[in-house]
Amino acid sequence: MVGRLVVILCLAAILPAAAGELKPEEARRFVVGKVFSFNCFEGTSGAGRILEDGSVAGVIRLQHTAAAHYVTLPPGTLRIKGDAVCASLKGLPFEPCFDVVQTDTRSFRGSLAGMSFAYCQFTRRGGRTELVRASTVRRRNASVAASERQ
Repeated sequence: MVGRLVVILCLAAILPAAAGELKPEEARRFVVGKVFSFNCFEGTSGAGRILEDGSVAGVIRLQHTAAAHYVTLPPGTLRIKGDAVCASLKGLPFEPCFDVVQTDTRSFRGSLAGMSFAYCQFTRRGGRTELVRASTVRRRNASVAASERQ
C-alpha cells in the first residue's frame, strides 16, 4: 500500500520544467499531454502522461522489481487547488499536494509539499513510441535474464 501511494504521488508530481519552482498553472501547461519518465528516491520508476482532465496513464515499476505495470488514474485525480498541485485519491483521507521545481529544460523534481526528501525526478521523453520501445526492451531484457538463470 505504501509503495503504491508513493508511486501515485510520484505520478502526481509530473508537473514542470524551467529552473526554479513553477506555479501550478505553469506546471500544468508544461506537463499536460507530454510523456515523462521518472525515478523516485525509494526506487520506484516508470513513465507516464497527465491528460487535460487530470487523469494519469503510465507504466510503473515498484522499488527495482522486474515487472512493470500499466496504471491509470481517473479524471480529476490531479488538480490545482488554490496555489498548489494536489491529488485526489480514493480511499486516502487527505489530499497530498506537491512542490514542483524545474531542474533543467526537460526535467523537474516533484516532492510532497514540505518534504524535500520524498521526491521523484522527471525527464521529458519523446512520446508514446519511446514509451513502448523502452517497455519492450525491458521485457526482452527480463526474459533474457530469466532464461540465463535457468
